[in-house]
Amino acid sequence: MKLYHETIHAIKPLNTQAMEEAQKRLDYLLKPQGSLGKLESIAKQLSGITGNIHNHIEKKAIVIGCSDNGVYEEGIASFPQSVSTLIAGTMVTGLSGVAVLANHAGAILKVIDVGLVTDVENDAIINRKIRRGTHNIRKTAAMTKDEAIRAIEIGIEETNVLIGSGYNLIGTGEVGIGNTTTSSAILYALTGCDIDSVVGRGAGLTDEAFANKKKVVMDAVQINKPDRNDPIDVLSKLGGFDIACMTGVYLACAAKKIPVVIDGFISGVAAVLAHKIHSDTVGYMISSHGTEEPGGKIINTLLGLEPMLYMNMRLGEGTGAALAFSIIEAATAMMNNMGTFGDIGL
Repeated sequence: MKLYHETIHAIKPLNTQAMEEAQKRLDYLLKPQGSLGKLESIAKQLSGITGNIHNHIEKKAIVIGCSDNGVYEEGIASFPQSVSTLIAGTMVTGLSGVAVLANHAGAILKVIDVGLVTDVENDAIINRKIRRGTHNIRKTAAMTKDEAIRAIEIGIEETNVLIGSGYNLIGTGEVGIGNTTTSSAILYALTGCDIDSVVGRGAGLTDEAFANKKKVVMDAVQINKPDRNDPIDVLSKLGGFDIACMTGVYLACAAKKIPVVIDGFISGVAAVLAHKIHSDTVGYMISSHGTEEPGGKIINTLLGLEPMLYMNMRLGEGTGAALAFSIIEAATAMMNNMGTFGDIGL
């Protein structure tokens, strides 16, 4: 718990002076003011994060938390739980969607087992298993508060290792059959929104299974009675180790002044939790894409962020983060290399 508190204490607001200087340069570049839209917003945000007007992306990584969820036994998923381990394996062998897109973007994947039910026999997957999956949230709390903090600290530790090795653009991703259910339960508990606005079909449920999923989410919140003003209480009672791990990634990046990219719905819920833990964390986040999951709109509202892409995607894994990396690098290229009106004598 010491690392958790030290990390939170280290999080500070964005550097407003650097952002003001960045805005002056943006306005003086060879273009009408504001004409490059979100590229300009990203460049300005990067200056606020690092304190530098000119930024360079040196190394990129996506941190992927992998965990199984006890709520699977309630029939809320269209794939067997063993698929979680299979997907994690395809990430390190380069076959998964995020592996292909990360490779295209020149990024590495850091795949972490924080709670898969089975053991992964692959040294490329980092074994930080807390236990074999969470408890069934329709019956009891998913985990203890100590386990939630430990999973957050694993995310912090593994992210700090990357940052210490020169990685200065981080994305978030996840693996875990049933984790759209745990994410929906967290969002439902935090907001009290209509159930249809926070629960989606996930990996493609039948109408009957979809109705059951919504009932499971409502029952889980009613049974566990989480305190919506205590993000750790909500996380421990309703979440997954994968969500907790990603929460730690956001906190670590904010503490170390590193931009961190939100993927889709599940990593977005983790971003909301990080924001609830420390409100300044959101300044270090960049939203990659607008997920097809209905709760994505609520996440954007809670964080005050607008996704840069709308691609009708809902795979997760970190795929949206991988796509966003190239756009973020384009923003730095614009800021660093584009001429100014002074260059042409104006």
